[in-house]
Amino acid sequence: MSDQPISIATHYHERTKYHPETIATKSKGLDWSKQPSVFKQYKIGNSYDLRSYLSEKCPQDKHTQQWQRLSRLLAYSYGLTAKVPTMGTPLYLRASPSAGGLYPAEVYLISQGTPLLPSGLYNYQAQTHSLIHFWENDVWSNLQEGCFGDFDLKNTQLAIITTAIFERSAWRYEDRAYRRIMLDTGHLLGNIELACAINQYRPHLIGGFVDQVINEMLYLDPDQEAAITVISLQDLSQRDQLRLNTSKPTVFPSEIHQDYPPIDDGELLYYFHQATEIRDPEPSLGSTLISEEPNLEDKYNFPFCLKVSTKTAPIDWGNHLIDLEKTILKRRSTRSYTGEELTLDELKSLLNFTYQPQDYQATELDPKPDYFALELIETFIAVSGVTGLDEGCYYYAPKAQELRQIRFKNFRRELHYLCLGQDLGRDAGALVFHTADLQKAVAKYGDRAYRYLHLDAGHLGQRLNLAAIQLNLGVSGIGGFFDDQVNEVLGIPTDEAVLYITTLGRPR
Repeated sequence: MSDQPISIATHYHERTKYHPETIATKSKGLDWSKQPSVFKQYKIGNSYDLRSYLSEKCPQDKHTQQWQRLSRLLAYSYGLTAKVPTMGTPLYLRASPSAGGLYPAEVYLISQGTPLLPSGLYNYQAQTHSLIHFWENDVWSNLQEGCFGDFDLKNTQLAIITTAIFERSAWRYEDRAYRRIMLDTGHLLGNIELACAINQYRPHLIGGFVDQVINEMLYLDPDQEAAITVISLQDLSQRDQLRLNTSKPTVFPSEIHQDYPPIDDGELLYYFHQATEIRDPEPSLGSTLISEEPNLEDKYNFPFCLKVSTKTAPIDWGNHLIDLEKTILKRRSTRSYTGEELTLDELKSLLNFTYQPQDYQATELDPKPDYFALELIETFIAVSGVTGLDEGCYYYAPKAQELRQIRFKNFRRELHYLCLGQDLGRDAGALVFHTADLQKAVAKYGDRAYRYLHLDAGHLGQRLNLAAIQLNLGVSGIGGFFDDQVNEVLGIPTDEAVLYITTLGRPR
């Protein structure tokens, strides 16, 4: 490694890598009696029960329809979908996947004052599918201040804020948990995007905000819980809110920290999050979105490589996206694969739904969903068993819509090893790797880039999840892997930091 000072984002990433030589010494047993609760409780506040609005038998007057849309938006985003008995506390599964079932995210609703919801702060109580109105005063001006007067917030009445309760994941994954927290939040953003489309909302992602202002507005202890994303909700059923989508997600940079003290294990996660915060910036920072001319070419075009077109017809989600609703609610992470092959057509469909949203405009889905730094995300696919496609590692070029082979080999044994001995890596037909040039990302967005990259990787991963379930395939994300060895074994360029792995196969 260079002697030049590195950013705290790079330091965090390097220090939380898994290495074959040290992973055994770092693992420790879990004290299950100390596992944090995955449900946040409020002792005061007015409760709005949303369960009755999930029924198809609800009267269809305009007022009830508005409640029904909001109820379903929250249910499809983060609601409970199953209760699994265990020896101790039951495990509740949700619409959005989470590493280890730890669900670090909390969902808050902020109202400017609507016929349904008086102004103030609401927390979504997933266990009871209700909203608790824990602060009744108008806070919309605080929200706008914290988001630099974001244009969309001036034209909407509702917003969602997702937060992270760090200890829920750190209890199990220690300092590396920050990666998983951002990936889990990305899964949630993927669900929010699609649930909004089903229920006539348009979400606008805001990643650049003054953290302290938003945390204080929600009355959070920032050492325990902190805001991660802000999402304004454009109500497409209201004529005065109908307009062309011309806005872009806010992705303001934070500082780049290169002068930081020695940080003890167990403290790195919290220190790093605080280093990614945007503090009171110069006024010019909040007045202009970061923009540049879009790159019309995919990053890698390897000479003389095999190229396979991935163009295909879009997935059919049924009338009014009814099959998407069902898929969100029945989605589960696959525990084992048979080892049987996928088809090339299935892989094409998975990639089409995940990376080609413009193909779904006719199905009422957003053709330009918000991401934060998608231009910095790259995708590689290790193919072990796909009928009609040679084994090996491929770069996926989303603009050209083609796979470009970079290494020819059967990697099943190596993938089993790279995924920390998980059989999912060995038996999957294909593994999707999301990567990014971390140094380039930090230069553009500061240390906060680490948030943006993992949020986007999780968002993409959730689209892969749902497409796979719709096609009756198995799917499961992997956040634990030998970082450096992935690049070495698969032939992925060394400057691509591996963010996330999604395994795809035939479920057992």
